[in-house]
Amino acid sequence: MASHVQNDISAGFLHEFKSFATDAIHVGSEPEQWNSMAVVPPISLSTTFKQHGPGKHAGFEYSRSGNPTRNCLERAVAALDGAKYCLAVASGLAATLTITHLLKAGDGIVCMNDVYGGTNRYFRKIAAEVGLDVSFADCTELDLLNAALKPNTKMVWIETPTNPTMKVVDIQACADVVHEHNKDTIVVVDNTFMSAYFQRPLALGADICMYSATKYMNGHSDVVMGLISLNHDDLYERLKFLQNALGAVPSPFDCYMCNRGLKTLHLRMKQHFKNALAAAQFLEADPRVDKVIFPGLPSHPQHELTKRQCTGCPGMITFYIKGKLEHASTFLSNLKLFALAESLGGYESLAEHPAIMTHASVCENERTKLGISDTLIRLSVGLEDEEDIIADLDQALSAAHAKK
Repeated sequence: MASHVQNDISAGFLHEFKSFATDAIHVGSEPEQWNSMAVVPPISLSTTFKQHGPGKHAGFEYSRSGNPTRNCLERAVAALDGAKYCLAVASGLAATLTITHLLKAGDGIVCMNDVYGGTNRYFRKIAAEVGLDVSFADCTELDLLNAALKPNTKMVWIETPTNPTMKVVDIQACADVVHEHNKDTIVVVDNTFMSAYFQRPLALGADICMYSATKYMNGHSDVVMGLISLNHDDLYERLKFLQNALGAVPSPFDCYMCNRGLKTLHLRMKQHFKNALAAAQFLEADPRVDKVIFPGLPSHPQHELTKRQCTGCPGMITFYIKGKLEHASTFLSNLKLFALAESLGGYESLAEHPAIMTHASVCENERTKLGISDTLIRLSVGLEDEEDIIADLDQALSAAHAKK
């Protein structure tokens, strides 16, 4: 069912997912699961659990294999993703590693060509070196995706919106193309930028939805974690085995922190959208800026697609400042409210230079093809007052263009 009330900024987008806030707050946190009836799930730090007899345990054996606090988080995330299962791992890249271990040497992966630099690095420099057949394609063009599929393609990796150039991929259309080629090929969507609040890949044909929960899902820049959501029983059993066998699991404290962050996800994402849209509109109207890429703007090439498959947009903006590298550097050095830092999705505003920072591991030729130039700047717009965000951008642009 659709929400009866929508803010003006979300007009034309999908309606909010039913009971999202209620599920975020209550699923996995039921007091009845504890003898103490604690309203907030306790942090279970024990590494091992006493058994009634050999092989007769009360649901937990060893904390890598399963942990009460982790279970609470996994149940909550599954509910928010409209999923049957969720697995929490130690980082977003640990999620990528764990998912990729579903494959064997000789299997093929087709990855969206514009992705997080760490994903690009892992596929090119690690997965390809251990016998996986890795190729990249612009999945915004279905004919290019179709041409990239091979008889050995066992996985297609989509990131949408992409990092850092904010391309939006039609998840349903891609899933249809892939599954028509081979119904058993696994479609994975990196949903880090959108979060569960703005996009549900599993409802759009994806087989696996993954996150760097370090970003919006936790939302406070104090936890490094990855999440994997899915509905397929067989894939879940295989991934559950890998979660335990590879051992890249998060700590109980981090699970507690991420679960805590989820409770305000719906509130945070609404404000991120509001602030980012205001900042994007300001930048787009500014003569000191060449181009703004924000899916919430009508000028974005996939704006209509975004409205069809998302309930809104996160705080991520990419823009090209007029000038050269020195202008971009001066702009970033003069920001006061925005911190010059990698990562994204926290309550605080961050800015970074992808070519030098987050995507430095991508070769220069590839960066050029993707449009990751010296004047490209990525913003993660936080939850500060809108007027202060815009004032900071304005003064930094003035500083960057003070000298002609």
